[in-house]
Amino acid sequence: MPALQTTLGPKRRDELGMILPHEHVFVDLRTHDQPGYAEADPAGVVRLMAGPIADAMAAGVTAIVEPSTVGVGRRVDILLAVSRATGMPLVVPTGVYREPWVTPWAHGATVEELANWMTAEIETGIEDTGVRAGWVKVSAGDDGITPVEAKILRAAARASARTGAAIGSHTIRGQVVRDQLAILADESCPSDRFIWIHAQQEPDIAIHHDLARQGVWIEYDGIGDPADDDRYLVLVRAALQHGLGHRVLLSQDLGWYDPAEPGGGTPRPYTHLPIVFLDRLRAAGVDGTTVDALVRDNPFAAFAR
Repeated sequence: MPALQTTLGPKRRDELGMILPHEHVFVDLRTHDQPGYAEADPAGVVRLMAGPIADAMAAGVTAIVEPSTVGVGRRVDILLAVSRATGMPLVVPTGVYREPWVTPWAHGATVEELANWMTAEIETGIEDTGVRAGWVKVSAGDDGITPVEAKILRAAARASARTGAAIGSHTIRGQVVRDQLAILADESCPSDRFIWIHAQQEPDIAIHHDLARQGVWIEYDGIGDPADDDRYLVLVRAALQHGLGHRVLLSQDLGWYDPAEPGGGTPRPYTHLPIVFLDRLRAAGVDGTTVDALVRDNPFAAFAR
C-alpha cells in the first residue's frame, strides 16, 4: 500500500489530511565552507519552530515535505527532534543541491556511487537517525544544468527506479526542465515521478501545461504574500481549466530556523495557504472537492511510494 515516508514512520492516505509539499523547518543557504554552517542546538530549533508548526496543525496541516537537502544544511537529527516534539510528520529528502552548494564528496563521486547512497538513504535510513528519506531533492542552474548537476540527476533517476521515490528539482526555467526530462528519459525514469519545484518562476504558462500533460508535477510554491494571491489564483485556475489540476501542487516555501541568523531568525508562518488562499480559491468558484484534491490527494500521490 502506498505510504508517505516521514520522520514519524510511514503514513497512509487515510491517516493524513492537508499536506504542504514545500516548507522549510531548518535550512542554511550558506555554502558548506562557511563558519557555523548548519550548526544549531536541536532544543533551540524546537523552541523556535514549535509555535509555527502548532499553528499549521490547527489550520489543518497534517504533514510537511521538508526540501532542505545536502548542500543547504540538511540536519535530519534536528528535523526528527522537531517532529517528535510537535507531532508533525516531516518528509525529508536525500539528494544534493546545485552548484555552488554541491559538496566535495558529490563532486568526486560517480553516478553509481551517488545512486547507491541515495538508495540506501531511502531504503535504510539517513546517517544514524533511523529516518528514511521520503524523496530525492536535486536542483539545476538558472541558465542550464551543469555537468555535476546532470550527474546528480542521473543518480537520482537510478535511485528512483530502484525505490519508486519521487524526484523534486529546484528549477527556475522551463527549458532547463525539458533538459532534465531528457536526462531522465535516457535513464528510463518516467516523467510522472518528477516534481518541478518553483514552476511559478517560469513566465510562460504554456510550458507549465505542456509539461503537466507529459506527467510532470507542477509545483506552485511561493504562495504566502497576500499581494501575490491574484497571480497564483490565475495559475491554479488556468491549470484547472486545461484539465490539469491533478498535476498541480500548492505550497508556500516558508519557515524556517536559519543558523546564519541570531537565534535562528524569525520564521514566517505556514498558515497563509490553508487559512487565506484556499478560501480565495473557493470564492473564485473552485469547488470544495477540487480544493481538497489539490492539498490532500495530489501531494500524497506525488510523494507516496
